[in-house]
Amino acid sequence: MAKNILIVDDAAFMRMMIKDILTKNGYNIAAEAENGKVAVDKYNEVKPDLVLMDITMPEMDGIQALKGIKSIDPNACVIMCSAMGQQAMVIEAIQSGAKDFIVKPFQAERVLEAVRKVVG
Repeated sequence: MAKNILIVDDAAFMRMMIKDILTKNGYNIAAEAENGKVAVDKYNEVKPDLVLMDITMPEMDGIQALKGIKSIDPNACVIMCSAMGQQAMVIEAIQSGAKDFIVKPFQAERVLEAVRKVVG
């Protein structure tokens, strides 16, 4: 059965790019969110198998959203995305429960590798 994925990024073109990579490889996009606050609400609503989430976003960043999602569902699978040079944030994300992280600009193969590693 196709895994349901929630894509969270404040840039619409990034969401579109990720959605394209995932749908071409048999994954189902459960929902999209443009910031962390919406992401937590959507997570509650659609209960996805996986969340792919940007770190730097307006309203609520990815780290806060990750903590919010983990408080709802301690078993939530979240992969963080970040631009180069955000090592401290990546470490904080992993310590907060992220399963993996992808560095932007990312390669399709790296996205798929991370997704397969986390949800199969």
